Amino acid sequence: MHWYLVGFAALIVTAQAGLGIAAITLDRVPPWLRRRVLRPKLWGGGALAGAVGMSLFLFLGPFHGPDADLTPYAMGGIALFVASLVFQTLGQRPGRETVPPDTRLR
Repeated sequence: MHWYLVGFAALIVTAQAGLGIAAITLDRVPPWLRRRVLRPKLWGGGALAGAVGMSLFLFLGPFHGPDADLTPYAMGGIALFVASLVFQTLGQRPGRETVPPDTRLR
């Protein structure tokens, strides 16, 4: 079971890194994000940093085993992942405020 989890995590992190590299080099994002992403290079940098941070955490932390010497690197990976979320958010358009419809009778 352990190797299935490692393989699945490696696949997801690789896909995220690929999306980040594509956004940085080609200035394009996946079709489901095109309406929201305003700055593709900033979003792609965040995606790439997130993939690196999650890789550091997963492969030096829970998937590596109980090794206390590598814990600071794993926690640094989580910090990098959280920072990458900030960069991805900055690359997106600001949200719109929705106004509920007026349901009062006139």
